[in-house]
Amino acid sequence: MTTIAVFGATGYSGGNVATEASARGHRVIAVARNTDPLAGRSDLDVRPGSLFDENFVRDVASDSDILVVALQAHGTGLADYIPTLGRIASENTVRLSLVGGAGNLRVSHDGPRVLDTPLFPEEFREDGNAHAAVMAQLRALPDDVDWFSLSPPAVYNADNRGTRTGTFRVGDDVLLVDAEGNSHIGGEDYAIAFVDEIEKPTRHRTVFTVAY
Repeated sequence: MTTIAVFGATGYSGGNVATEASARGHRVIAVARNTDPLAGRSDLDVRPGSLFDENFVRDVASDSDILVVALQAHGTGLADYIPTLGRIASENTVRLSLVGGAGNLRVSHDGPRVLDTPLFPEEFREDGNAHAAVMAQLRALPDDVDWFSLSPPAVYNADNRGTRTGTFRVGDDVLLVDAEGNSHIGGEDYAIAFVDEIEKPTRHRTVFTVAY
């Protein structure tokens, strides 16, 4: 059994990851500023708190094997906080994992990032730039900090929850599309891929993706 701390456990991604991990028998520390939506969840170790409270995060990390960061990048200061998270991870020998953004993926193995092409919607530009800043900080962490970031495909949000299938493709850092040019996945299937990587680590200090 792995102890998995999920920061942002009331959100779309964090909630799905917490539920998937708990269903597999892992101990899940579910963290959110407002934990009211988690009331009654006896399968979770619910702790109100903030990722940006360094002392609180240190306490959680000392009781965990991996930290899952499922928070928005834009407007939160997440990128600037990554070095602090790296120090905490190193001091407690825990792994870092983050819910990423599709903009960090490339359009082909020798092509540019999605963020740097006309494919990327302008209305999400600030979000994309924020995720890119997070990635830059992750890659600058010392080598002793193990981390991964799972970038969703182009269409991934609470308005397109989809149906759990357990069938999807896992790729590297190139955007996955199907034969019709669609790039999407449901929240529960995304969580399956996320917890798969926690249980059987194959990606180290890198970003990868998943899609139908």
